[in-house]
Amino acid sequence: MAAEQKFEVKGTFLMGEDWMPYTKVIAAPNAKQAEERTFAVIGSKHKLARRYIKISGVSPVKE
Repeated sequence: MAAEQKFEVKGTFLMGEDWMPYTKVIAAPNAKQAEERTFAVIGSKHKLARRYIKISGVSPVKE
């Protein structure tokens, strides 16, 4: 099992008629999994489908 590391995920999501920016720090084994977890967290919190969540960048966080 890969060790979890932290990734900073940036992007926008649709709230009403406006695209709102977000930055989240997500613990995940790799960048792709960090993207998936971001979709899950924002989607469940704001009741959004994936097409309303855009990811512009994922970068590892230095601790």
